[in-house]
Amino acid sequence: QVHLVESGGGLVQQGGSLRLSCAASGSIAMIRIMGWYRQGPGEQHDLVATIDRTGSTEYADSVKGRFTISRDYAKNTVSLQMDSLRPEDTGVYLCNVEGFQDYSGAYYMGMYWGQGARVTVSS
Repeated sequence: QVHLVESGGGLVQQGGSLRLSCAASGSIAMIRIMGWYRQGPGEQHDLVATIDRTGSTEYADSVKGRFTISRDYAKNTVSLQMDSLRPEDTGVYLCNVEGFQDYSGAYYMGMYWGQGARVTVSS
């Protein structure tokens, strides 16, 4: 299993910056994709940014040019630098792992989620 713990978030004025970090722990040899989603109703969450094991990134159109995702492969951490924040960026941001391999070589498909970090942007 993978355990995800987020840190960062908080309250910031429009135009400000915040940084989210997430650490994955467990018997993890390799993580395929790490990313951030914004919590939606039920099980539907909106992609914010992802980064795969090759360093390839994907961003939601609404955050391109403002948010930057990065990953430390040795520490199994992922961060999201959020600049030029807007009120519409407000929400709960969920750290995500999609697919990982443990030290026995077993590969686990599926999505794993953190508890979430709240971001509030005031106008």
